Amino acid sequence: MSADLSLYLVTDRTLCGARGVVETVREAVAGGVRIVQLRDKQATDEETVEQLLALSEAIGGRALLVVNDRLEAAVEARRRGARVDGVHLGQADASVLRARDLLGPEALIGLTANTPAHLDAVAALPPGTVDYLGVGVIRPTSTKPDHPAPLGVDGFAAFVADSPLPCVAIGGVGVDDVETLRDAGAAGVAVVSALCAADDPRTAAAAFRRRWLARRVPHVLSIAGSDPSGGAGIQADLKAIAANGGYGMAALTSLTAQNTQGVRAVHVPPVEFLRAQLDAIADDIRIDAVKIGMLADVEVIRTVAEWLVANEPPIVVLDPVMIATSGDRLLHADAERELRELLPLATVVTPNLAELAVLAGRAVRDWTDALDAAQELSTATGAAVLVKGGHLPGEESPDALVDAVAESRTVFPGARIRTAHTHGTGCSLSSALATRLGRGEEPEDAVASARAWLRESLRAADALPVGGGHGPVHHFAGLWDRGGVETRPTAEEVADAWWDDIAGLRADIDALPFIRDLAGGTLDRAAFVFYLAQDALYLREYSRVLAEASRLAPTPAEQAFWADAAQGAIRGELELHASWLTPETGVSGATFATEPAPATVAYLDHLRAVAFGGDYAALIAAVLPCFWLYTDLGARLHAGGFGAEPLDPQHPYASWLATYADPAFAEATRQAVAHVTSAAALADEGTRERMRRAFVTSSAHERAFFAAPQEGALV
Repeated sequence: MSADLSLYLVTDRTLCGARGVVETVREAVAGGVRIVQLRDKQATDEETVEQLLALSEAIGGRALLVVNDRLEAAVEARRRGARVDGVHLGQADASVLRARDLLGPEALIGLTANTPAHLDAVAALPPGTVDYLGVGVIRPTSTKPDHPAPLGVDGFAAFVADSPLPCVAIGGVGVDDVETLRDAGAAGVAVVSALCAADDPRTAAAAFRRRWLARRVPHVLSIAGSDPSGGAGIQADLKAIAANGGYGMAALTSLTAQNTQGVRAVHVPPVEFLRAQLDAIADDIRIDAVKIGMLADVEVIRTVAEWLVANEPPIVVLDPVMIATSGDRLLHADAERELRELLPLATVVTPNLAELAVLAGRAVRDWTDALDAAQELSTATGAAVLVKGGHLPGEESPDALVDAVAESRTVFPGARIRTAHTHGTGCSLSSALATRLGRGEEPEDAVASARAWLRESLRAADALPVGGGHGPVHHFAGLWDRGGVETRPTAEEVADAWWDDIAGLRADIDALPFIRDLAGGTLDRAAFVFYLAQDALYLREYSRVLAEASRLAPTPAEQAFWADAAQGAIRGELELHASWLTPETGVSGATFATEPAPATVAYLDHLRAVAFGGDYAALIAAVLPCFWLYTDLGARLHAGGFGAEPLDPQHPYASWLATYADPAFAEATRQAVAHVTSAAALADEGTRERMRRAFVTSSAHERAFFAAPQEGALV
């Protein structure tokens, strides 16, 4: 069985604690886990069956489910209706031949292996008996105290080089090991404590997933019809995939004779040929995401559905091409019904308002109706719904991502872009989204970046005259520079590069006596009060700089984000300062009137100079370190970094440190990083360099700010 082995969760009842195995698995799968192995050596067979039934329902087909060792329990759980995809067996467990015989040819069967003798035994088995090997341990781990000698990364790489099967690395694997193990040849990483014991398994899983996909070009398959004029269908999909950093592949469902003025003829090849295209790709090439567009009839839809079930690609974005902009129905009623049955196999569905009304089976009169219909459709299918407001009247053209499983709803405001050249916008947006998700972006970030790219392409559409009708969007507007091609980084690559650029500054901050003493709870009270007073002065002006970013922001979403950040800086942060600067703490509120230290003056002068120079891009880069560095530092201080124990409630500065490890602050930082790095990725080289310099300069000021309390500023 072909399977995505990239992120593999092995359960541990003890580590899951009060949250329980089922809820831990539910959250981890939502974060990107692709395979779940139920491992519970203490459970009886009946208890194992009951757990498999509960896990099958919680996973809902979004990840594969296997059980460790308990072959009979797997068979029984299947008999009772659970979706159990296979088993993982140790060298001393049940026979893999018997497992294959009982579970059938489509089951996923894994085997633990870590010696040359194990490889020899595998090579002697009939082909297709075992699908993958679990190889380890990589490092010593407490979750399996009787483990063999650790292989380390080098030992794992040597083992993989001799293995005839894909190998999953297991044992002591942390998030920082992911890329190293992937580059060493791992087909995936198996994780126990880093997910089961995580405070937030969804966030932890997403971090592993992002690291696995980092700096890897996603392979994106478009299953759609052809447009020989190049504006829509497969041709638009491939352009959108390339423009968003992916490698595009295509399986054609139909051929059209069309141009910018209309469709003249349609030919639907035999479905056997469509399936041959799909199988040829899947048999040879890793597929990170699938975009589905025009599916002409019932047979085509069923063929695609059967292939999806057989191959289970990790990301499926379905653009339900059912109703044209003119209002004409593009599918017969029986095909529309069949398409509804395809929705549970999708990760995200991207209907326009008319298509949403048909899929949800209800009227959609306005934006409120659209959001409610999307919620109902997501609840019914388990797929997230990106509802598109392009057909709304008026000057606003919002979109919204509604995910009933994740219990989230994110609205993306946007002013309507006036152009007649909108041919292929739906195809292009869904393909861009599939590519971004295939890169490992969080759904909200993927939608935001895909929309930013499409809006750029729409704004430039008039400059790309094609045909005499409704022309295409300008897919490569952001990449073409005076007739040449400029290679631009992705937002993730910008983030990685900038974080690396300040690695030295971050190390300097970590080494400062102020930070070390703060972590250990030994920081002198006078130094802390000095820092608080300077921070209060800083935040007052920082909020004004954030307000200026809001004023200059080009989109309503960015305007709202920076405005909220400005309000938070002056309200929440200063309230905390006030709670410390009171007679009860031995510190007078008059400390707020203290004179700014040289480091404070220098930092604020830098921010004000950038802010009131009117350069929005440089400004948001300059304010970013205050988000990013504090979140990184606060999370590590709170978790017990710097050689200290995890934060004790009795720590003298506990309430202060807790604010910077707050999930809401972490979420605000994630959004700030996304806004800034997305803007940098879309900018020209000169603007991107100005942004980088502003970011690095602010980071240097952050270092000076942390150093000030113990570098003579109190004297």
